[in-house]
Amino acid sequence: MDSDSDVEKYYVSEDTEDNEPRPPMQRSSISEPPSPDFSVSSSEDEDYVGNVAGQQPQPCLWTLPPQPRRHVVHTFTGAPNRKSREAAHVTSESTPLSVLLLSFMEIITLLVVETNCYYHQFLENSDDGHSPEREVTEAEMFAFLALTLQMGHTVHGKLEEYWTKIEQLRTPFYGQKMACARYYHILCFLHFTDNNRNGVDRTDDRLWKIRDLFEIIRMNLSKFYNPSEYLAVDEVIVKFKGRIVFKHYISKKRKHFGIKMFKLCDSTGYT
Repeated sequence: MDSDSDVEKYYVSEDTEDNEPRPPMQRSSISEPPSPDFSVSSSEDEDYVGNVAGQQPQPCLWTLPPQPRRHVVHTFTGAPNRKSREAAHVTSESTPLSVLLLSFMEIITLLVVETNCYYHQFLENSDDGHSPEREVTEAEMFAFLALTLQMGHTVHGKLEEYWTKIEQLRTPFYGQKMACARYYHILCFLHFTDNNRNGVDRTDDRLWKIRDLFEIIRMNLSKFYNPSEYLAVDEVIVKFKGRIVFKHYISKKRKHFGIKMFKLCDSTGYT
């Protein structure tokens, strides 16, 4: 096939009288064809081109898949001098007790009020002629909590053994801080909320007995604590074998039965 002859057939000179273009099927495939002259066209050619375009699908352009959104990492600023404005009076020279009272003084007041309230409700509903006890004070509630925590270090088989006078089992610390009968009284009527209070959801809220205590702790921890830059979230099982509906059993944990909780741990050692 002579390429020169095809080119001569394809191109039409400007001096030629016949200006009708050749049908597209008779054009030869040349690497760089000249731009066609659209000034002269017929309706038949337009219909033919339209039919061909309708039969052949248009090629799709490939693009990169959308990348996932990147999380914006904000610059850590923290509080001034990493100290909460709510606890401006607490300094490096403050005692551990003053720091403890920031978060737990409201709790001590709550325990005293609700314990005394529950004891008075018991006296009103009781038919026996009990001699009324004096109301629990905040100092006694502090001593009660201190003794309860100390019992985890000096373990005895029975509760009354902490006040025993047997020489080989005797622990003078407990008898010096509180009498055994008084400890039993606070333990018996220890309460966190008023049972007769209206507006308490006792069906859906399974923690309604300690809801006030829970909210005080949650608010105080967020108010008096400023987290550092590096934090970690982890789960922990608090050992518990009592009867409770949200108790978990995890075989891989060292403590199989317990209450599942999530901990926010700070690099400074705060949990």
